[in-house]
Amino acid sequence: MKQIQPDLWETEPEFPAPGLSTHAYLWTATGGNVLFYNTTLEHEIDAMAQLGGVARQYLSHQDEIAPSLRTIKQRFDSTLHCSAVEADLVAKTCPVDGGFDERRVELDGFEVIPTPGHTPGSASFLVPSAHGLTYLFTGDSILRDAEGTWIAGYIPGFSDRDALVASLSGLADLAPDIVISSGFLGDTGVTELGDRAWADCVDEALHSLTES
Repeated sequence: MKQIQPDLWETEPEFPAPGLSTHAYLWTATGGNVLFYNTTLEHEIDAMAQLGGVARQYLSHQDEIAPSLRTIKQRFDSTLHCSAVEADLVAKTCPVDGGFDERRVELDGFEVIPTPGHTPGSASFLVPSAHGLTYLFTGDSILRDAEGTWIAGYIPGFSDRDALVASLSGLADLAPDIVISSGFLGDTGVTELGDRAWADCVDEALHSLTES
């Protein structure tokens, strides 16, 4: 795993579709390590063991379902959490310990934020780092394309456009320092916003959605 912040580690990329890359992220929280998204790479699961294992795993949406969910759960005796809307689907592969259907604060103070639209159970996670930065994990609800432009994760014929607009509009009210998508089309899914306002990034994505 690659350390990208003092308390945050990134797995090697996987390539589920042409041009699309994904990572999973291990947050070394005081209440036990939290894995956001999923990885199928066995050597990265071994690396997690070296970092203290996984206490809890949170999925952002159903595309992260894979047999490795069961591998992680069995190896680390971790709990698995996802949207209640998609819990039955996830449970076909691995037992689910907690399904969420509303915005709420979890152990260590991070927030689960349902953001339906990309899929019915898509969710984002707002994480307050002990090092003074705020991470926003957006799953595939909002990401950057190969040119670095922010786009909405809209799949014609599957995603719910109106729900995605509402979800992204809600995310615009947040103030993250670093935004971390699950999938991405460029060089990285990790964006340090710097001086750029997050609301402007969301507006850019909403524009892409209305043009699609």
